[in-house]
Amino acid sequence: MEQAHSLLLNEDVCSRLGEDQRAEFVFKWLRFLKKLLPAIDRADLKQNQKRLVEQLLAVLTASPGPSTRLLLAYCLAQLYWVGDSFTSSLTVDRCNDIIRSRDDSPSFLPTRLAAVACLGAMFEQLGRLLISAFKETVANLLKALKSAESQGRYEIMLCIEKILKGLGVSALPCHRDIYKATRACLTDRSTAVRCAAAKCLLELQREAVFLWSTELENVASLCFRAFEGSNYDVRIAVSKLLGTLIASALEPGSRRSSLEEMMELLARGFLRGGAGFLRASSDMLKGASPVSRDVRVGITQACVVFMCTLRGVWLEAHFSSLLPLLMELVSHPRVTQSPSDAICCRRCVSFIMRASVGGLLGEKAQIAVAKEICLVIREQKRTIDAALCEGNVETRVSSLDMAASQHVLVCSLLELASILQALCSAAAPLLHDGSTGMLDTVISVLLHPSVSAQLAAAWCLRCVAVAVPAQAAVLLDRCSERLGALKSCPEAVAGYSAAVAALLGAVQHCPLGIPHAKGKVVMGLAEDLLRSAAQNSRISIQRAHGGWLLLSALITLGPTVVENHLPRMLLLWRCAFPQSIKELESELRRGDAFTWQVTLEGRSGALYAMKNLAMYCRDLLSDEVISRLLPLLSCAVALLTQLPSLVKSYGHQIKNALTVFRLRVYEILALLPPKSYEENLGTVLKQLLMDLTGTESTACNELNLLPPLCHSQDLALLGPALHDMDQHYIEEEVTYHNRCIIGEGSLEYDPFTICEKGQEVPAPLPPATALIAAAVRLFAVIFPQLAAQQRYCIATQLWNSIQPLKGARQQAVHINVSAAFCCALKCVTLGRDTLAPEEVHKPGLSLLMGALESCNPLLRCAAAEGLARLAQALNDPSFTVSLFLMSFDKLKAARDAIMRMGHALALGALYRYLGGISSPQHLSACVGVLFTLSQDSTSPEVQTWALHSLSMVVDLAGPLYHSHVEASLPLVLRLLLSTPHTHVEVQQSLGRCLNALITSLGPDLQGEDVGVCALRTSCLVGCAVMQDSPDCLVQAQAIGCLQQLHMFSAQHVNLASLVPSLCVNLCSTYLSLRRAVVACLMQLAQREAMEVSAHAVALVKELPRRDNTQLEVGLEGALFSLLDQESDLRLQQDIQETLVHVMASAAASELAHWLKLCKDVLSASSDSAGAAQMEINQEEDADWCDDSSAFRAKCESSGPFHSLRWSTRVFAVECVCRLVAQCESGDPAHFDMALAQEQRLHGSTDFLVLHLAELVRMAFMAATDHSEQLRLAGLEMLYVIIRKFASVPEPEFPGHVILEQYQANVGAALRPAFSADAPPDVTAKACQVCSAWITSGVVSDLSDLSRVHALLASSLLKVQAGRDVPNPLYNESTFTMETLAVLKAWAEVYIVAVQSTVQQENPAGWQEQQQEWGEEPRGAGGPTGAGLLKLVQGDLATLSRLWLAVLQDHALLTLPPHYANQLPVTGGSFYTAETVDQVRQHYCGAWAPILHATALWLKSTEFIMVDEGPANLSRPVTPTSMGQSTALASVKSPEDISTERLHLILGITVAFLCSPHSQNQMENITSCLHALQALLDVPWPRSKVGNDQALSVELLSVLHRLIVTRESPGIQQDVLELVRRVVYAAQEHIKEKRHSAEVDDGAAEKETVPEFGEGRDTGGLVPGKSLVFGALELCLCTLVRRLPRLSPQLAGNPTDQGGLVCTFSDVDCRLITSALGILSDLPSICSPEGSVSVLPTVLYLLLGVLRELVRGGGAGEAVLAPSALQALRTVVSSPMSRAEKSRAAWVGLLRSALTTLLECWDSVHGVGEVILLTALTIFLLCVSAEVTTVEPLRSRCIGKFQACLESKDPMVLSRSCQLLVSVFQGPAAVAGLFIQALGTRLVALLQQVEKSRPQSAAELQAALDGVRAVEALVFAAEETHRAPLVAVLLHILISFLLDENTLSSAPVASRSLHEYALQDLMRLGPQHSSVFRALMASAPHLKARLEAAIKGDQESVSAKATPPQVSGKKKPSIQLKSHFL
Repeated sequence: MEQAHSLLLNEDVCSRLGEDQRAEFVFKWLRFLKKLLPAIDRADLKQNQKRLVEQLLAVLTASPGPSTRLLLAYCLAQLYWVGDSFTSSLTVDRCNDIIRSRDDSPSFLPTRLAAVACLGAMFEQLGRLLISAFKETVANLLKALKSAESQGRYEIMLCIEKILKGLGVSALPCHRDIYKATRACLTDRSTAVRCAAAKCLLELQREAVFLWSTELENVASLCFRAFEGSNYDVRIAVSKLLGTLIASALEPGSRRSSLEEMMELLARGFLRGGAGFLRASSDMLKGASPVSRDVRVGITQACVVFMCTLRGVWLEAHFSSLLPLLMELVSHPRVTQSPSDAICCRRCVSFIMRASVGGLLGEKAQIAVAKEICLVIREQKRTIDAALCEGNVETRVSSLDMAASQHVLVCSLLELASILQALCSAAAPLLHDGSTGMLDTVISVLLHPSVSAQLAAAWCLRCVAVAVPAQAAVLLDRCSERLGALKSCPEAVAGYSAAVAALLGAVQHCPLGIPHAKGKVVMGLAEDLLRSAAQNSRISIQRAHGGWLLLSALITLGPTVVENHLPRMLLLWRCAFPQSIKELESELRRGDAFTWQVTLEGRSGALYAMKNLAMYCRDLLSDEVISRLLPLLSCAVALLTQLPSLVKSYGHQIKNALTVFRLRVYEILALLPPKSYEENLGTVLKQLLMDLTGTESTACNELNLLPPLCHSQDLALLGPALHDMDQHYIEEEVTYHNRCIIGEGSLEYDPFTICEKGQEVPAPLPPATALIAAAVRLFAVIFPQLAAQQRYCIATQLWNSIQPLKGARQQAVHINVSAAFCCALKCVTLGRDTLAPEEVHKPGLSLLMGALESCNPLLRCAAAEGLARLAQALNDPSFTVSLFLMSFDKLKAARDAIMRMGHALALGALYRYLGGISSPQHLSACVGVLFTLSQDSTSPEVQTWALHSLSMVVDLAGPLYHSHVEASLPLVLRLLLSTPHTHVEVQQSLGRCLNALITSLGPDLQGEDVGVCALRTSCLVGCAVMQDSPDCLVQAQAIGCLQQLHMFSAQHVNLASLVPSLCVNLCSTYLSLRRAVVACLMQLAQREAMEVSAHAVALVKELPRRDNTQLEVGLEGALFSLLDQESDLRLQQDIQETLVHVMASAAASELAHWLKLCKDVLSASSDSAGAAQMEINQEEDADWCDDSSAFRAKCESSGPFHSLRWSTRVFAVECVCRLVAQCESGDPAHFDMALAQEQRLHGSTDFLVLHLAELVRMAFMAATDHSEQLRLAGLEMLYVIIRKFASVPEPEFPGHVILEQYQANVGAALRPAFSADAPPDVTAKACQVCSAWITSGVVSDLSDLSRVHALLASSLLKVQAGRDVPNPLYNESTFTMETLAVLKAWAEVYIVAVQSTVQQENPAGWQEQQQEWGEEPRGAGGPTGAGLLKLVQGDLATLSRLWLAVLQDHALLTLPPHYANQLPVTGGSFYTAETVDQVRQHYCGAWAPILHATALWLKSTEFIMVDEGPANLSRPVTPTSMGQSTALASVKSPEDISTERLHLILGITVAFLCSPHSQNQMENITSCLHALQALLDVPWPRSKVGNDQALSVELLSVLHRLIVTRESPGIQQDVLELVRRVVYAAQEHIKEKRHSAEVDDGAAEKETVPEFGEGRDTGGLVPGKSLVFGALELCLCTLVRRLPRLSPQLAGNPTDQGGLVCTFSDVDCRLITSALGILSDLPSICSPEGSVSVLPTVLYLLLGVLRELVRGGGAGEAVLAPSALQALRTVVSSPMSRAEKSRAAWVGLLRSALTTLLECWDSVHGVGEVILLTALTIFLLCVSAEVTTVEPLRSRCIGKFQACLESKDPMVLSRSCQLLVSVFQGPAAVAGLFIQALGTRLVALLQQVEKSRPQSAAELQAALDGVRAVEALVFAAEETHRAPLVAVLLHILISFLLDENTLSSAPVASRSLHEYALQDLMRLGPQHSSVFRALMASAPHLKARLEAAIKGDQESVSAKATPPQVSGKKKPSIQLKSHFL
């Protein structure tokens, strides 16, 4: 690769290479040269230019391949453009000489083609520099054109196109000559030449005005002839030419031709084709249509091109003139003579209107177009009505006029339907426009005599219902009423029944549905029509058809609706069929043709209704229902055998009805289990074989039968798939016409399909064609169920049926039977069944081999797939090997291309199903054979199929193919370099091979070995070759290969060259190329989004004049524009994902860009801005107007986008929401205005909060739009904004939040959602926003909240009305949805109001709780809790009733299925019985906040029943069974009602917590826990829970599971708080029982009092039944999770000794504290025996926590130590320790615990030592003396205190003294021992203070605490021993005093000690005056020291009291006593 990277070709290396390697080497060099030339230094280039030109010319004469010659031509032209151009004329002469050469040998052809390519490139690049050689060159080319073969003609046309492009107007002298030469090429037999000629003429017309003026008619005729026999590429190229010419003629700046003239010109070709007069006349005489489908489809595309060229503004201005001209195309007699032609022309005109109106016009213009269409419809209907009027003989309409009218109406109505469907809810203004009367106009067509027009009108009404769901019920009522009133009119019955059926079909696409009662109405209409069908023979067919159509449509509503009507349906079905075979036979003996037509029509409709039942209501198809249907189906099957006699008797009059009847029988049988009609299998099979092999029709059904049986990859062999084309709607016409005699589908062929689910208008096939397809499907269902012998006979019969036939009949039957057999094999393999070899081996193989060698390529693909499935079904390795060998032999021996193609594909198919990585034995042989076939250049078709098969083998072999990669890649590359561009199919197969090879290599491509580098280079070269191909599919495959390379080896894919090529093709006219581009961009955006965007921007800067204006707004803007234009769903999804990935990568750095982009997209519609402005202007409040003035947008968008669709704008809103969510996980400054402003000053970083005004503006615009979908998105965005920015303070106004300034805009955005005509889903979403706004705390003034509160209050009034006032427009479930949304919103407001009240009452505790669990704080300026509560208080009585009703409904709806019989028959409070399934999701989303609010309300009332009668309500509320019903109020007591309420809440909560499954799982769990906490704060429910131990245990079990499975600290804390309440409830219950027992048995002896508490007399705690055990589990789980060494397994692990230090967060500390508190309470709820059982565990855990604390240290000690010690104190001081029955056991256990505590002292110092000493003190003070006074515990305890008193740590010393004070004041037995043992040591410690004065505060505190200890010792001593001890204390205190000299210089701590000692002496002296006097008398030095200290203290006091300016001595006012006598 490196050797090819040089300016000059390395000829030495090149000469040593073989021919193939040399071609590759030259190609690599040319690619490098292409990149080098634009960047090379010009001086260096000039030095080497001569040599370089020589080398390039040498390459030119060396027969270069197609791709090489393109590169060569580019490099040669670029060389002369960058370097000197003086010698360019010599090169031109050299090329002309080569073209003139008479050498016609095949070896010289590549050189001539290269010379032609070089001329084109040089003239294109150099332009007028070569003007001197222009005429000679053109003349030379045109001369060579006459004798050139197809490749030469193709290259010459391309060359002339480039010459014209380069010279521009300078080529004018040769324009006529070029035009004459190109005319012949435009109708060339080679399609590639036609495409090139069309491109040449397209370039010529830029300067040659005569093409679209004087010669326009001739050129148009030429284009019409070019369309004859064309393929897709030719139609695209020629239609672009013709459309551009028409557009040029119509442009304002040209010599304008009228639109009528241009359309007349196109109509001439559309109606008469491109043939000459004589040929057209002869065709007309023969009765054949002179116009082929190719011509009409091409002209259709040309119409679209010229409209797109003139743009939407022109179309909008001229549509009123254009529409009648288009309608003339479908109303002309030439196109209405045959149904097939009429349908084709209708589709063509529909495509023109859809592509132009739907693709060019915005929503506003589309509404105007819809009005124009309505006028056309009205005019047509008026004309027909006048013509059909009785007595109006002069205007009586003919059949031709009727046909013309119906086709115009069909086209108009279908386009109107498409517009409505695209506009969706934005079409509402059109429906309400009285001047248009659209609905009346469409409904009037239902009475048209033509069935096609009626069905089109019905479909249009269906689209109205889908677009505006509120119209569904209205239209249904209107049509049902008219149907009932006009049921004696045949047209009315047919039209209105179709309309009702269509509207019912629309309900499947309307989430809001229709009222359930509508189903009953439709059922009644259907019954009425069916029962009256026989009353009037004139309308019998219409009534029977209409009745069954209504019934079939009703079934599509689903099981919920059908279930109630199923018995009546079964009765109708029973009446439609004879009851027995005898009755059927009697039917056959009577009746006429009309009677049988009516009968067959009715039975066909009944069978279709059965089919819908099986499809849409599968759950209702029980065994019982099937058993009732089977007799009817048996009669239908029996009638099948009599059909030939009916045809013989009544002729063709009933033939169509018989065909439809057979079709319906086959369809329903295919949906039922074959075993259910096993007895009729023989009859059905016989009839199936007759239909598959019959001779009635020679129609070919390949396009209907075979594609589903072919593998999707194999269909690529047949050319571009229809679904890969933008024009697939009309390209189907050509495909059907070329391969199928029977035309395409249309709705009138099967009106029953109008109720099927789907967005596009149904196009059912003609009955005869559909019958064969149904027969194939039924055969596939039945065949696997047959016995082995039957299978053999059937397969043999299928094969034998083909043999005697010839020609087209044989082809048709062969396709039918092959399709049936292949479909059966597919069912066998998909069902994982197998076939015995003897069953179908020989006949099946013969049948498939015959199909495999058929001339029909589609049949060959199906046969190859069937052959592989046959081998798979037989599952016989020997048979598989024989198939491989047979194909090998055939391929070696055969010379027939068709046979080789079929068997080559068979190899790949066999390997697909039976090979792969598990079967390597056939790989080498397959590869060898396919290698050979792929190099057969004499047959491109064989190459194509062989390479495709090879790609399958490569893809499936996986790693096994690695040994063949080195041979495969050079082969693929060589073929890519040598295959002509005209052989597109070969290049496409090569692309698939290259893609498979790259996938096979996979991550190995990342290697740097020489071999891997060579393979990777070959892959890149192959991709480059395909990128240079002119075919879009090959380019798409190149992009796919590069995408794979990027996946496996991203660093070796050059994005600098890849991204520009992707951007250039982003707006390609080929759908497949756009898909590939977007898919590649989506992958690149996931990893290198920023780099991709940068390359796209660089492309725009480099190519400012490129004809691709979409890139001017960046790649993101181009993707948004493409998203708006695309109709392909897959491509739309890819574009959205690409935008999301790019946004995720670039949003942080380009936040403003993305927000502006989304804002431009959102505002690219005048409707939204207008709606927003109108909404504001209508607001009467001036403040609202002023505050929202910033949101008044201009009527027209000033951004780069114009008139975008609502779906694109919805996605823009979703993108903004994603941006907000992404910023949430980023910099905190995004949601902090002050921080953002500060950081903005120091950098260029952007933050979201700085764009808050734009966010609110966008949300406002979206929320007030006409589109309901956009309104929903806008409200969701507003909700997100409120949630994220509610707590952001406003820096400029302290105490306020930033959102406060937008309160008027929020209110204005919410108001439309609460209007009377607002859809329920919009209102529900608005309720959510209302609650978020009210509870956010943004608004501080309640009066400002009144507007939003009024909206919620108005909704509450609707809820109070209940189901008595149902919504007549939507399903009853929408009432439930809206009601629950309203009640949920009120519940959320009430919850926050209560919490705010608590916050005000205890602000410190509330703030601590918020900080603990990270809850979002409310806004700084929120209303007070009392204020919010005031908003709710007035409606609280009503709300509480409704909340309880919701909870009751939810409880019933969540019952398991086997309790369904407990559901109310009439439904619940807010739902009906018919909407049970629909409303469950609504209840699941709303119950949790309502539950929490209800619990808070019950807590506030303390379950006390108050007068809550409905007298206080403005409207009656819906009663519930929760004690609110007046009928039950007299039965149930308040106690019963409260109990029901409690159990309701407990049941819902526990049921949910057992298996949380909601989407808002964590929020709902939190709500449940808070609700239970609120309940247990009330005494009455607490007593209920405490009294029911089973309930308490169950609740603890659920909580234990919850704490194990949820890591959220908030949830775990809530769980522990709830456990604490449960334990407290149990404590209260036990205390009450004990107190009651003591009172009742006060006179009895103590022994007779029963023991209460868990454990009873035995002390046993049963798991699963014990409350204590459950609480222990929860506490243990919490403690072990944070202190793992508490686990006995870890505690005993020797490797854990001295493990890591435990660190605790604040959350951990609080959770452990809660668990310890619960532990300490457990013994109190046990009996004495039970307390003995639980005490070891409790003590183990408490002491374990203490052990971990003293070991670990850390910040958690300060928080956890007090909690642990308090818990220990609670446990050891339990009354159970003193109970007679448990005292001994407690003493033993406490001694053990004390021993364990003493053993924890090892290597513990500091704080840990203090904690343990405190715990030891608790034992000494709180337990009985017999625990601590026994040896050796007594000595060890004293020793621990003594050791602490000897500690050098003053903190430990101080705490020890403090604890000794408690001990000395404790029980006498303990205090005496410690006084004796530690008194002396304590005194000695204080005596040391005189020698070592305290230097710090800690030492001072230790000394003072020591004094307190000695003082406590003194007071604890007996009176007789107290005096000496007092003397010692006084002596110590006096020793602390300092003299005058040292006092001033002493440290602060020593002076403080001096002062404290003096104060104590003054306090103790009077108390012990005798001891004090004795001490003073015995120790004069002490007296002197004391007196000096007193005197010094008095002087200091005097100095402080005397002002400094006062001199002189004054007598002190206070006489200090110096003696205490």
